[in-house]
Amino acid sequence: MSDAPQTNGKLGNGTIVAACLTFVVAMVGMAYAAVPLYEMFCKVTGYGGTTQRVEQMSDVVLDRTVKVRFDANTAPGLPWQFEPVQREVELKIGETVQVMYRARNLSTRDTKGQATFNVTPQSAGAYFNKVQCFCFTETMLKPGEEMLMPVVFFVDPAIVEPVETKNIHTLTLSYTFYPHEGTKPVAAVSDEAGKAANKL
Repeated sequence: MSDAPQTNGKLGNGTIVAACLTFVVAMVGMAYAAVPLYEMFCKVTGYGGTTQRVEQMSDVVLDRTVKVRFDANTAPGLPWQFEPVQREVELKIGETVQVMYRARNLSTRDTKGQATFNVTPQSAGAYFNKVQCFCFTETMLKPGEEMLMPVVFFVDPAIVEPVETKNIHTLTLSYTFYPHEGTKPVAAVSDEAGKAANKL
């Protein structure tokens, strides 16, 4: 008679331990899945200023212009000089334009980098469409090598329809290059990038 409560107590404790372990494993799994899922969400919705990748150019060009400014940053650990060739361009909404960025490896060894990108104001990210961009793949530079890297883009004419974007006249496209071996944030702009963009 006296052994029954002890047995039930042990079973109850075992169930609680198993439930806790299951919860911990589930949380770890969700943590690993969060970054790729968030990246997918950003790309689909333009959330956080994430630009859109498209396969073809716009077939509609509006008689209205927008100014696009360009910003470039390099994360610690990547010994590169990275900058836009042009600081800004003015284009018609829907017009496809190519601009260039320049990167140079200042070190004495081969280095690889991967660029993250962002558009401000963030509400305009879903309407900034890239046809071609160096940010789609990693970039490797040999010691002292300098490379010109194109970005082909257009601003979707649909930007003039929503209330929150129809009066936007200036966009800033910002890139940050990170060492490819390291972990990089998704669709993020550093405080320095934001400050630099505001100074332009």
